[in-house]
Amino acid sequence: MKAKISVAIMLGASVLGSAAVNAQPKDSFLTAAQAPDSLQILPAPPAYDSVDFLRDKAAYDQARSLVGTARWKQAADDADLSDANIGQPFSQAFGIEISEKNTPITYDVLKKLRTDSGNYATKAAKEHYMRLRPFVFFNSHSCTPNDEANLSKNGSYPSGHTTIGWSSALILAEIRPDRQNEILKRGYEFGQSRVICGMHWQSDVDAGRITGAAEVARLHADAQFMQQLDAAKREIQNKLK
Repeated sequence: MKAKISVAIMLGASVLGSAAVNAQPKDSFLTAAQAPDSLQILPAPPAYDSVDFLRDKAAYDQARSLVGTARWKQAADDADLSDANIGQPFSQAFGIEISEKNTPITYDVLKKLRTDSGNYATKAAKEHYMRLRPFVFFNSHSCTPNDEANLSKNGSYPSGHTTIGWSSALILAEIRPDRQNEILKRGYEFGQSRVICGMHWQSDVDAGRITGAAEVARLHADAQFMQQLDAAKREIQNKLK
């Protein structure tokens, strides 16, 4: 009997696993198959003996001068992709506190963007190139040492944080166009935080902005996303009345 129950559980898990691959997850707008393919979109990352890599190294060297400064701390804060921190890096630029309690619809948009942009849009290129992160390459430390063991096994190109940050900035600027300059500036800084942190090369961040924009373009063809985007716009307009 126990053996039959175990088999049934295993079969059930297998079915659920297949459904998870093919069905639209609750925490995202798209499926992995619908998201842009970063491996097809992006060029290969700079080779370590290329002129382009000298730019990456120069950006890393410059970022080292910021260790221990307020900008270094901001980079550490920007690294936090937890549910509690969703939207917080953009709240000041947005002009309204973005949180699950204060702006639940806008918060949910950003939460789903975290999956679409951070996982789906970057996955193919990350796994194909498995580029070493700067702190691994130079045997140094990042601004988030507790993340190093895990991220040292994860490809650096393109930057998932940047993809999330840039797609979030583009969407927030669409929700509140009167604050677009402040929001997009903050979105740019969010990506640069990854260079300052020592977690990504400049070319990883540049590529992340491309994948972020590609993700937003695809989302605008999704009916569910467009409905929730319109609802978020109404939510913010009501807050501004």
